[in-house]
Amino acid sequence: MSKGILVADAACPREGGADRQVVEVAVGVLIRPGGDFLLTSRPRGKVYEGYWEFPGGKLEPDESVEQALRRELQEEIGIVIGPVEPWKVELVDYPHALVRLNFCKVQSWRGELLMREGQAFSWENLPVSVAPVLPGTIPVLDWLAQERSFCGATYKVA
Repeated sequence: MSKGILVADAACPREGGADRQVVEVAVGVLIRPGGDFLLTSRPRGKVYEGYWEFPGGKLEPDESVEQALRRELQEEIGIVIGPVEPWKVELVDYPHALVRLNFCKVQSWRGELLMREGQAFSWENLPVSVAPVLPGTIPVLDWLAQERSFCGATYKVA
């Protein structure tokens, strides 16, 4: 986990106050053989609608990160993933929720992408061409930049 908590939209009040529970989220960083990675847009009607993120979702009770990731990617984008490589963890304080993002790399899957929630998708590389980028996505772009010795801005400011 990175040092500290990433605070998104710091000027906005926090729902639930200081004692709110952490929401565990499994996130897939799907990477194709050439290095492109998948970003999806937040669906209509959800918080941060239209922002770009790595796909995933909340853990159900008694579900592991890997189990949640497998379920969420099947439900949201219609694929069955191969091996899951736990990668990094980031705590993000959004106005609507305090979330622990459990990022996992996924380099193999079966099936065609089906955006079942009406979201858009884009295969990206650095710097990403889509905007705006969800605050919890920014650290991942930085980690990918470090791994790839990429210098410069990793995304466009909306």
